[in-house]
Amino acid sequence: ELEIKKMAKTGNKEACKVLAKQLVQLRKQKNRTYAVSSKVTSMSTQTKVMNSQMKMAGAMSATAKTMQAVNKKMDPQKTLQTMQNFQKENMKMEMTEEMINDTLDDIFDASDEEEETQDIVNQVLDEIGIEISGKMAKAPSAARGLPSASASTAGTISDEEIERQLKALGVD
Repeated sequence: ELEIKKMAKTGNKEACKVLAKQLVQLRKQKNRTYAVSSKVTSMSTQTKVMNSQMKMAGAMSATAKTMQAVNKKMDPQKTLQTMQNFQKENMKMEMTEEMINDTLDDIFDASDEEEETQDIVNQVLDEIGIEISGKMAKAPSAARGLPSASASTAGTISDEEIERQLKALGVD
């Protein structure tokens, strides 16, 4: 454009036309280059997409083959039976756990009640001003040789009884 302006100032029309024609051709060539470049980029993108689709198809094929192999080896009846056995054994375990927890709760509740009862008695005696510990040491004890109520076997369950109950439930 600067060359065209210089030639126009000098009055050389023919040179201006030739330079203008070259400028137009240069601009067209530039536009064509951009168009070709965008087409090449588009083709590159399409190639990448096609490559990704081929990989996806291969992966899907391998997955289908794997699923077929698993389905051939897996027996639905055996799987159902295994699940039923698991459920049965799980129920037995829950029942056993519940029995053990109930037994432990009974044991701990009994000892908690005794402690709470003794605490209440001590509190009442403290309120009235009676000191029980000093006087209780001098008091005669009743039947020291007899087993106490807490040592009786009526409140506890023997191992044989637990095993008998477990066998009745079907737990080996």
